[in-house]
Amino acid sequence: MKHFTTSRLTAERLREDHLADLVALHLDGEVSRYIGGVRSAEVTKTYIATNMAHWDQHGFGLWVLRTKDGAFAGRAGLRHLDVDGVDEVEIFYAFKRTLWGQRLASEIARALTDIGLTELALPSLVGLVYPDNSASRRVLEKSGFALERSTTRPGGEMVIYRTLRRAG
Repeated sequence: MKHFTTSRLTAERLREDHLADLVALHLDGEVSRYIGGVRSAEVTKTYIATNMAHWDQHGFGLWVLRTKDGAFAGRAGLRHLDVDGVDEVEIFYAFKRTLWGQRLASEIARALTDIGLTELALPSLVGLVYPDNSASRRVLEKSGFALERSTTRPGGEMVIYRTLRRAG
């Protein structure tokens, strides 16, 4: 699925020409606070290459998000991630600060959850969140994720939320 839409967003498969938009997003300290810290243009270029390789290997990954008028909004995706020695598929997203508080994260989280559990038929999805990131914790809870446990990652302590595909 290279493209999808929600009521207010369009998502397109990550490409190299998204570099400038992602560099601007990753250089915003407030945005980057909960996604691993500020990233330089060179680090973002490597991030793009890694995420494009994920698409090639798994058939899904990172999408760039745009508002209905075509303006860059952020990024979101599904990716394989080693969590305490277990291969999990994580839901993740980040939006430009000017778009915070508009419930776009909830909108994209519901869409990604549906893609992961329904279209890709994954058995479960996880969301990893810093304990003090109450906004993202609420987004995951509203999207049907339940708090599972805490873990320690290279960036510090995190909590793991999980949602399961329903039988049937």
